[in-house]
Amino acid sequence: MPTRKGYIFIGLNVVRALSIIALLLLFASSIVTMVHDVQSVNAFIAAGKANPNIRTVDTDTTANATDVDCLTADTDYVEGSTVPNQPAGAFWAVLNRLLIIFQVIVLIMSEVGWPAAFFNRFFPILGDAFGLGALGVIQCLLGAAVLSHHVDEFALVSAFFLFSLGCVNIFLGLVFRESVKWRRSPTAWHTQYEDTKPAILPTSRSPGQAPRPLVMSQGSTAAWDKEREAYGGYTGGADASRSGSLSSQKSGMGFGRQGEKAALSRGYTVTRPPEALPTYVPKPAAHARSSSAPSLGDSETAV
Repeated sequence: MPTRKGYIFIGLNVVRALSIIALLLLFASSIVTMVHDVQSVNAFIAAGKANPNIRTVDTDTTANATDVDCLTADTDYVEGSTVPNQPAGAFWAVLNRLLIIFQVIVLIMSEVGWPAAFFNRFFPILGDAFGLGALGVIQCLLGAAVLSHHVDEFALVSAFFLFSLGCVNIFLGLVFRESVKWRRSPTAWHTQYEDTKPAILPTSRSPGQAPRPLVMSQGSTAAWDKEREAYGGYTGGADASRSGSLSSQKSGMGFGRQGEKAALSRGYTVTRPPEALPTYVPKPAAHARSSSAPSLGDSETAV
């Protein structure tokens, strides 16, 4: 049964997949729109070169309904396109579509998470340290840029779908802030799942060797009993009161002089670690020798 974090992980990745699909649709629709714009501009230029004196198109006498009114001053856009009827209008229209396609490619790479190092260093608002707010704002801007022109149904649906996903990403960015990309990351989810597993104590064994059982054998139990007897412990047949007194005596020795004496009586030696002093601290022997020198001089003078 998925937990609350599991539902959040699934929901964020569903929004992520829909966002990638909306960007791909806008990518395809931008290419289609750009092709239609180029075809309309070519037809516009061809009609103007064929008859420069054409002012309007007479639809009653013209059999071809695709003729372009190329010289009418009332036409703000080239017919059947998003290209404005102004100097260098075709250039800016095509450049606009190319910039939209470039931004869509960058956003798709950001949603996929590759290359993460590039975004973290050169474009951090789309990197791992930021949330989805900036991504949603850019998606809304792209959708509004397409929806502000008269486009076909394919581009219209793609842009509206992307604008809706941009609003959702802005909302998710406000809710989860910078932790949203970590919450939806499959690697972070795998790490979090591994952390929830019970810890297994490491065992020192060679590869291919079967793990050792945790149940103590009879031989180890016998060795434990012998060690207890050596340290004055009690066995199953000993007196309970005597064993209690021995255990109390052994537990009361501690780490003081009594424990040291008990260890020496059993043959153990207790060594003291050498004193570790800094290099700038004078040695005690040298200090004592220097302090005793004036006293000897004073005694000889007194004699």
